[in-house]
Amino acid sequence: MNGLVVVTAWRLFICRACGLVYDEAKGDADSGLAPGTRFDDIPDDWACPLCGVTKADFEPYDRTEVARSTAAPRRSTGPRHDAGIVIVGAGRAGWQMSQALRERDADVPITLVTACDAAVYDKPLLSVAFAKGLALPSLVKEPAEHAAQRLNVRLLARTQAVSVSTRARTLRTTRGSLRYRHLVLAHGAAPRELAALPAALCWRINHRDAYVRFRSALGEPAPSVEPPNDAFATSTHRVLIVGAGLVGCELANDLALAGHPVTLLDVNALPLAALLSEAQSRDLLAAWAGLPLQFVGGVSVDSVTRHGRTLTVRTTDGQAFDAEHIVAATGLHTPSRLALSAGLAWDNGIAVDAQTLRTGVATIHALGDCISIDGQAHRFIEPIARQARVVAGNVLGGPELHYARIPTPVRVKTGSRPFTV
Repeated sequence: MNGLVVVTAWRLFICRACGLVYDEAKGDADSGLAPGTRFDDIPDDWACPLCGVTKADFEPYDRTEVARSTAAPRRSTGPRHDAGIVIVGAGRAGWQMSQALRERDADVPITLVTACDAAVYDKPLLSVAFAKGLALPSLVKEPAEHAAQRLNVRLLARTQAVSVSTRARTLRTTRGSLRYRHLVLAHGAAPRELAALPAALCWRINHRDAYVRFRSALGEPAPSVEPPNDAFATSTHRVLIVGAGLVGCELANDLALAGHPVTLLDVNALPLAALLSEAQSRDLLAAWAGLPLQFVGGVSVDSVTRHGRTLTVRTTDGQAFDAEHIVAATGLHTPSRLALSAGLAWDNGIAVDAQTLRTGVATIHALGDCISIDGQAHRFIEPIARQARVVAGNVLGGPELHYARIPTPVRVKTGSRPFTV
């Protein structure tokens, strides 16, 4: 047995953050890793050349298993050579886009790529679920697999979209590259991150997955667990919310109605200062008087620290507030990675034509929370269905459709004192 050489197959590892695949056989020239460098031999402080996370954020990757898992639910009757339409995002905009396309064309191939589980739900309910008596399982209107089958959509859930090649008309994902005839970006916006509110210590609730984890942390069983008779938490937790805008105020009101003591902080002197008049803001404070809800205005967060199960928020003026949970509700921003990789114009979001919702690339449209029109982001629910119909019509051909921006009322769902502005 002398001279026996054991050859181990080259392995692949994928970045959980951005989808970059490290191939041991190829190495990574950008990082100075020669072909044949084993993953185990890479220094622990090595950073992903695409997004900058560390080696610890990579996991083994099996292309064979991925290929088996991406099969379409049923075969399209469209031409085999047609790459069809690829949609990124399975929130309200992504599913509305799929619906609008299918209503116009029964056969066009549609692929929906999303980082979440793709369940169909109404996001506005997340901030009023306690008031409406909604247990976690009832938040889902339609399971993702049912919606995909109903609309004959190839669904790639739990899949990150990494980059776009406009020349090759391909979308790179963590499940391989997808060709497209038209690409529609509907991936929404993400919570804005601030250095004073570290992600490891703060909740950012912008989708159902995060909300389910938050409610479970408050004491309610996850949807996969049989709930008790009173579907909600049996103990109260102190919650501190940073940001008294629309989401922060609605969530604070809802948690307080459920009996959780809430402290709400904001840089403005009054809640909902950007939407309400001073008189209306004071009406809201008066309505909160009977709830375990304290509003503190005119403060900025300086730091967050943990001591056991208690988190302490310190403000720049020297005040300190303790809680078991901190929620950052400090606004949204549009992730720019896909747009920049495609060379799309950027102006406080993906810049689109005001009438056609087309980007600067003829084969790429965008809608929903991720777009901006004349530099203004449009992050409301009402326009999405109209936007989807316009994009569907323009993508599938025929007379060009135009999107009309219509001022719409905003419903402030603070149950103790609701407003329409």
